[in-house]
Amino acid sequence: MTTLLTLLLLALIAWFWLDSMRAREIACGISKETCERLGVQFLDDTVALQRLRTGRNAAGHLRLLRTYQFEFTDTGAQRSSGVISLLGIDVVRLVVGANIIR
Repeated sequence: MTTLLTLLLLALIAWFWLDSMRAREIACGISKETCERLGVQFLDDTVALQRLRTGRNAAGHLRLLRTYQFEFTDTGAQRSSGVISLLGIDVVRLVVGANIIR
Protein backbone atom coordinates (compact mmCIF):
# COMPACT_ATOMS: atom_id res chain seq x y z
CA MET A 1 0.00 0.00 0.00
CA THR A 2 2.84 2.39 0.86
CA THR A 3 4.51 1.68 -2.48
CA LEU A 4 1.31 2.50 -4.33
CA LEU A 5 0.93 5.82 -2.49
CA THR A 6 4.56 6.67 -3.21
CA LEU A 7 4.07 5.95 -6.92
CA LEU A 8 0.89 8.05 -7.00
CA LEU A 9 2.68 10.92 -5.29
CA LEU A 10 5.58 10.72 -7.75
CA ALA A 11 3.14 10.64 -10.69
CA LEU A 12 1.33 13.70 -9.31
CA ILE A 13 4.60 15.60 -8.90
CA ALA A 14 5.68 14.66 -12.44
CA TRP A 15 2.31 15.77 -13.87
CA PHE A 16 2.45 19.10 -12.00
CA TRP A 17 6.02 19.78 -13.18
CA LEU A 18 5.23 18.97 -16.83
CA ASP A 19 1.99 20.97 -16.74
CA SER A 20 3.82 23.93 -15.21
CA MET A 21 6.54 23.83 -17.88
CA ARG A 22 3.89 23.72 -20.62
CA ALA A 23 2.00 26.68 -19.12
CA ARG A 24 5.23 28.66 -18.72
CA GLU A 25 6.18 28.07 -22.36
CA ILE A 26 2.72 29.20 -23.50
CA ALA A 27 2.89 32.33 -21.31
CA CYS A 28 6.38 33.17 -22.57
CA GLY A 29 5.41 32.72 -26.22
CA ILE A 30 2.23 34.80 -26.00
CA SER A 31 4.01 37.54 -24.02
CA LYS A 32 6.81 37.70 -26.57
CA GLU A 33 4.40 37.81 -29.54
CA THR A 34 2.33 40.53 -27.88
CA CYS A 35 5.42 42.64 -27.17
CA GLU A 36 6.50 42.33 -30.81
CA ARG A 37 3.02 43.32 -31.99
CA LEU A 38 3.07 46.40 -29.72
CA GLY A 39 6.56 47.39 -30.87
CA VAL A 40 8.30 46.90 -27.53
CA GLN A 41 11.20 44.61 -26.63
CA PHE A 42 10.50 41.52 -24.51
CA LEU A 43 13.37 41.35 -21.99
CA ASP A 44 15.25 38.32 -20.65
CA ASP A 45 13.19 35.99 -22.88
CA THR A 46 11.36 34.62 -19.84
CA VAL A 47 8.38 34.94 -17.51
CA ALA A 48 8.38 34.47 -13.72
CA LEU A 49 5.59 32.80 -11.77
CA GLN A 50 4.02 35.39 -9.52
CA ARG A 51 0.97 33.55 -8.18
CA LEU A 52 -0.53 30.04 -8.29
CA ARG A 53 -4.07 29.24 -7.23
CA THR A 54 -7.18 27.44 -8.45
CA GLY A 55 -10.01 28.83 -10.55
CA ARG A 56 -12.97 27.64 -12.57
CA ASN A 57 -13.32 27.87 -16.34
CA ALA A 58 -16.55 28.77 -18.19
CA ALA A 59 -17.74 25.15 -17.95
CA GLY A 60 -17.20 25.19 -14.17
CA HIS A 61 -14.21 22.83 -14.21
CA LEU A 62 -11.48 23.39 -11.65
CA ARG A 63 -8.17 24.49 -13.23
CA LEU A 64 -4.87 25.94 -12.06
CA LEU A 65 -4.72 29.73 -12.41
CA ARG A 66 -1.13 30.82 -12.92
CA THR A 67 -0.08 34.48 -13.02
CA TYR A 68 3.29 35.31 -14.56
CA GLN A 69 5.21 38.57 -14.64
CA PHE A 70 7.53 39.62 -17.44
CA GLU A 71 9.56 42.69 -18.32
CA PHE A 72 9.74 44.74 -21.49
CA THR A 73 11.15 48.06 -22.66
CA ASP A 74 10.06 50.56 -25.24
CA THR A 75 13.15 52.77 -25.06
CA GLY A 76 15.89 50.31 -24.13
CA ALA A 77 16.73 52.37 -21.04
CA GLN A 78 13.85 51.61 -18.68
CA ARG A 79 12.24 48.29 -17.72
CA SER A 80 8.47 48.01 -17.41
CA SER A 81 6.38 45.10 -16.15
CA GLY A 82 3.68 43.07 -17.79
CA VAL A 83 1.38 40.37 -16.45
CA ILE A 84 -0.19 37.31 -18.08
CA SER A 85 -2.62 34.94 -16.35
CA LEU A 86 -3.45 31.46 -17.61
CA LEU A 87 -6.39 29.38 -16.47
CA GLY A 88 -5.20 25.95 -17.46
CA ILE A 89 -3.68 26.83 -20.84
CA ASP A 90 -6.14 29.61 -21.71
CA VAL A 91 -5.12 33.26 -21.38
CA VAL A 92 -7.56 35.09 -19.13
CA ARG A 93 -5.58 38.29 -18.53
CA LEU A 94 -2.77 40.02 -20.39
CA VAL A 95 -1.46 43.46 -19.43
CA VAL A 96 1.57 45.07 -21.10
CA GLY A 97 2.28 48.35 -19.31
CA ALA A 98 -0.81 50.54 -19.70
CA ASN A 99 -2.20 48.27 -22.45
CA ILE A 100 -4.81 45.82 -21.21
CA ILE A 101 -4.95 43.21 -23.98
CA ARG A 102 -7.35 40.79 -22.21
